[in-house]
Order: sequence, then structure tokens, then C-alpha cells
Amino acid sequence: MSDDMRGPNFTGDNGLKEVHAGGIVYWDFQASSGAPKATLAFSVNSDDPDNAPEWTVTLYDSVGNEIWENFRSKNEVEVDFPGNTSKQLKLEVICPKGARYDDKVNISVTITSDAGSATDEFSAVARQSIVVLKTQIDQEKVVAQSLMAKASEGEHDIYAVLSPIGLRGYVFVEGMNTDRLHEKTRDIKKARSFIDGESSIEEISHYLVPVSAVVGIEEGDLVELVNGPFKGETARVQKIDQDKEEITVELVDAMVPIPVTVKGDSVRVVEKEK
Repeated sequence: MSDDMRGPNFTGDNGLKEVHAGGIVYWDFQASSGAPKATLAFSVNSDDPDNAPEWTVTLYDSVGNEIWENFRSKNEVEVDFPGNTSKQLKLEVICPKGARYDDKVNISVTITSDAGSATDEFSAVARQSIVVLKTQIDQEKVVAQSLMAKASEGEHDIYAVLSPIGLRGYVFVEGMNTDRLHEKTRDIKKARSFIDGESSIEEISHYLVPVSAVVGIEEGDLVELVNGPFKGETARVQKIDQDKEEITVELVDAMVPIPVTVKGDSVRVVEKEK
């Protein structure tokens, strides 16, 4: 069915999208008018208009020309549809840097022509970011503790800090306002810089699963005891209890080979069994 045989309509992307503070989301969609000319009318509102910072909403055509912007334009604009063809459009929403978790903006776009009218709905909701902070090697926990001490200062924009065991030189920081996250790390001496971009919960989920203390240890490995009465002694792994996360070792320099059972996190592997 050709465009001139039906009334106005929208097709393509719409609905709800998540965005972090200071971030941008887009919807690509098509508008058909059913007539050579049409009016686009816009409504933009937030769930908390008195307290929430304002979002920036802009509509572009297929080559990037601005058609409408909520701070500079009237609520209605006239648009030509030569030959009654559909138009490719892009709606851009910029989340304010001061947005709080769950702040939301709702946008409705109505197209009206001699052939009738149609409305499409778009929404964006503010969500936290997960960013990666580089640190001095082996100072990850120091940086994480310093950040958590700052979490309650001023705006509560640091939600969590993760320093995974075995990941040297990096910590993950979850928060709302990335600019304020940068500010709060400036006086932390062991902190370096944030890596560009964001991480996601899917990318770091494997760090959130507890790792057995005996992972990577095999029978026959040579280990060093790092705590307890035999701290500093070298031993050979004889048996591994996965359920209890314990290992049984024999001290290499002992006069009489006596089995000693210790927790898996009480040893450091110094030589793998060949």
C-alpha cells in the first residue's frame, strides 16, 4: 500500500531505553503523513518536573539536520513530505549529568495531516554506570577502600566498588555521575585514570561468583605456606578436598614427612607439577 493511500503512521524504533547520567540514547524510526505536508507536535515531561534536572530532546532528519529541539523550538513544526513519501527520523535524548537513579523522561510525537493523525511514545530512564579505574599495581584494595570512604560524601553517587582477586591494576566503580566519580578520585594517590567507555554487569559477572580457594592447585604442586605455624615453609601437595577447600601437604624440609592439612588460601603455588 502506498503512503498516499493511508493516514499518518510511525514505524521503527520506540519505547523505553536506559541511559547513564550524561549519556545519549537514540531511536531511529520512520514517519508517514499520507499528505504532502504535516505537523509534528511534541510533548516532553519528566516524572518529577519540580526537582529532576531537564533532559535534552532533539529530532533529526536522515542527514542529521535538526528538525526540533525542546529548548529552542516551539511545540509544533511544519514538515514537508514530497510525494507523500515517508521520512527517516532520529530522536536523540541526552540524560542530564545530575540525574538520579530512576529519573525518567517521557516524549510523545504526534503527526497530523489532512489524512489524519498518529502518535508514538518514547521514554528514557536514568541508570547507573560501571566504569573501570586504573590503579597502581597491588594497590587496588587501598584505592577501593579510599573510594568507599568517599561514597557518603556530598552526593551519594558511588554505589559500589569492586576489586576482584587476581585482577591487578584495576577496580570497577558503579555510580550515577561519571564526572563526580572522576572528581572523587583526584586526591587518591594510588588511583590513576578511568578507562574510556563503560563496562556492564554481564562483563564483570564472573568476578561476582565466589572462587574456590583451591582453584589452580593440583596434586604434586610445590607450594609455600603463607600463614599459620609453618609460614614460609615449602611443601608438596598430596591431596585436595574441593568441598572443604582444604589441601593436605608434606613439608619438604621436615625430618619426618608428616601430612599437614591447611586451607587453600594458606598457600602460594611456587612450582607446578610437571
